[in-house]
Amino acid sequence: MTVTLRSATGDDLMAVGALHQRSRVAAYSAFLPVEALADPTPEAMGRYWVERWRWEQATHRMTVAERAGVLVGFSHLGPDDEDDPATGLLNAIHLDPREQGRGVGRALMVDVLDAMRARGWRRAVLWVLRDNAHARSFYERGGWTSTGIEREEHIGTALTPQVRYTRPL
Repeated sequence: MTVTLRSATGDDLMAVGALHQRSRVAAYSAFLPVEALADPTPEAMGRYWVERWRWEQATHRMTVAERAGVLVGFSHLGPDDEDDPATGLLNAIHLDPREQGRGVGRALMVDVLDAMRARGWRRAVLWVLRDNAHARSFYERGGWTSTGIEREEHIGTALTPQVRYTRPL
């Protein structure tokens, strides 16, 4: 079955939150403690996206991927607040864990890069968890390279090292 991409609407956000939580647990459970991934709940993650959407919908873009009308992934992009105005930030690509390896991530990535180019950005950046080898490999296959810059942010109770990646558009 074909995957369809479309712009998200406010009605999608609770489902996006639930998918985001499932994706995080599946992707991070190999290197983060269970208690760090227990919170937020899927409902709380949905409320997070509702609130974020409220403030960012004019400057950011969320795309949802559907298979047979069911949400299977999403991407979120916006301007990079840490860099020059010619740089876009890929905030997220998350997939339903059953969709890994089925081309959904690649379709979302192509869409993200096209959207960034359409906004006139010349460079893209993202942050990825340092220990997420699967995601890092995905981005590297897509032409992203590590800048060597790192930061730490909390996921639940766990302080997680992140690596900044970049690629030209």
